[in-house]
Formats: sequence, structure tokens, C-alpha cells
Amino acid sequence: MATAEAVSPAPAQPAAPLLAVLAGARLDRPPVWFMRQAGRYLPEYRALREAKGGFLELLLDPEAAAEVTLQPVRRFGMDAAILFSDILVIPWAMGQALAFEAGEGPRLTPALKDAPLMLALQAMTTEAARLAPIIETVRRVRAGLPPETALIGFAGGPWTVATYMLAGQGGALEAARLAAYRDPLGFRGLIDRITNVTIGYLAAQIAAGAGAVQIFDSWSGVLPPDQFERWVIRPTRQIVAAIGHLAPVIGFPRGAGQMLARYAEETGVHALALDETALPDGLPRSLPLQGNLDPLALLAGGEALDRALDQCLDRFAGRPHILNLGHGIDKETPIAHVEQLLKRLRG
Repeated sequence: MATAEAVSPAPAQPAAPLLAVLAGARLDRPPVWFMRQAGRYLPEYRALREAKGGFLELLLDPEAAAEVTLQPVRRFGMDAAILFSDILVIPWAMGQALAFEAGEGPRLTPALKDAPLMLALQAMTTEAARLAPIIETVRRVRAGLPPETALIGFAGGPWTVATYMLAGQGGALEAARLAAYRDPLGFRGLIDRITNVTIGYLAAQIAAGAGAVQIFDSWSGVLPPDQFERWVIRPTRQIVAAIGHLAPVIGFPRGAGQMLARYAEETGVHALALDETALPDGLPRSLPLQGNLDPLALLAGGEALDRALDQCLDRFAGRPHILNLGHGIDKETPIAHVEQLLKRLRG
């Protein structure tokens, strides 16, 4: 994988509303896209997933992954496409085996909690070529999008990726939290390795046509302030410093709470994505913000969705704002509810 210094950005695309907001514009109607907008709630996705077999096989097939990425843009006219991939391709490229088991979620083996971290790191060999199909997907998607539609690439935050690598699965956060306390040198070595691979990966996405990238730190909210600074803010700052001149970076530290303002100031991200529990109060009015509609309001639909949308728009009025959910779209969300939201938003 090329380093950020060695990669030149793709030729400039005509201005898209989302990219204008990331540059600080305040638009009468905010651009809109949804996290996980390409996925299981769409029948066209389910049909393609069944035809391709496993999830990993689907995301490593550039033609199929590009098709999945483009599906919600075609159906809804979203202002941005989000690359169809997964944050766990980074540990897979670093040498862990990756499998997605039906009903159980992703599995990484060997789980790094089962050996001293320094020994585990010495045994791991990064194979950046594994990420090449995903970069090809980016190229294909950019070629298939209208110029006014932005393409967003992404990667997981190093802390969040590390939680999966230690436990071997998602949601089991104790292994990473204990390793950070018991073996801070080894854990820093792991975070630094993830950070370096992520920099090259995001730089390559930008060179292939991504107009912006998002860093998903889905488990940042479990850390106390000093650990949050060490394992979320510091590596994010390194990533932004390395690639921020190539394309704008959206930071999404889910559950960060009172650490949001420090994250925004100290990481240097160009925009901040807010989950459904976070408010813009206390954040600079010039800082582009993304969010924070409750995914369950979209699932509920009807008057509840109308009220939630109106409240969200009022909350961010007068700010550079990208309308999005506070987290990923629920797989049970009816398509009619997405259509309802977009009709109300677009008048």
C-alpha cells in the first residue's frame, strides 16, 4: 500500500453539495446520506448478497461491491455514496484471518489476547495487496457516480479496530481495555501499526477517487478521558496530519460525549459526525457537523420521523450541516420511511 506522501489525489471533481459543506458552506437544504445506506434493508442488496455467497466474497469483488455502493444512490438520489466495505479489512491485511459467520458476526483469528502483544506483532506480516480489490471498487464507483454526488471512503479508528483484533470479535471490549492498562507499550505498538496501515489505505482510496473519508471509532465511548486522548485522539491526529491535505476527513467518535470538543480541536478533523445522543452545543459554529437523526426514528416512520427530522434540522440551523443518522440504518427499516424522510427534506 502506498504511503500518503507517495500518493497524489485523483483529478478534482466538480463541486458536490456535500464537499461544499465540508469546506464550510451553509446550504439551505443540507446534503444527505446514511451510514449503512447500502445494505440489508434493500431488496437489490439481498439479491446480490445471495448470489455472491459470503459477505467477504462480496466486498472483495470490485464489480459487485461497486454495484452495492451505487444502489442507494440510484434508488434515493443520495448526495453521497459510502464505499461498501468493512473496517476489519485492516486486521485482515495485517495478517489475521477474517470470517463472517451467519448470526454471529465477524471473527478474527488468532485473537491477539491469547499471546503477548509484542510477540503477536512480530508474527504478523502486512499484505497491503489484499486491499487492492477495495481500491478498485473505489475507482469503479467514482466512474459510475454523477459529478454532483460525493464518494466517501472510510476506515475504522485504530482504537475500535484494536478492540476486534484483541477479542477476535465485536462488542467484547474488555480484552482491549485490559491490554491498554496491562501492556501499554505493546498496545501502543498495535495502535501504531494499525494507524500506519490505515494512513496508506485511506490515501489510496483518495487517489482512486474518494472525495472525503470518514474514520469510524464506534467504541470510543467506553474510554475514560486519559485513555480516550491516548488511543482515540492521538492516532486520529496522526491520520489527519498524514492525509488531511489530500481530502477532508470526517471523524466519528461514537459515544464520545464530553470529549467531543477536545476530539474536534485536537485531531484536526475537517468535520465531526455526531451520534443520536450528541448535541452541537459548545462546538464551533464554523465546524461542519454531520448527524444526528436517531436511526430508530427512521425505523418508526410516520409522525415520529417527521418530528425527529424537523428537530434535527432546527438543531443545526445556521451551521454547515450534513444530514445523517446517529449510527447505521437498521436492517428492518422500510424503504417507504427513507422515501418519507427524503420527500419532507426536499420539499
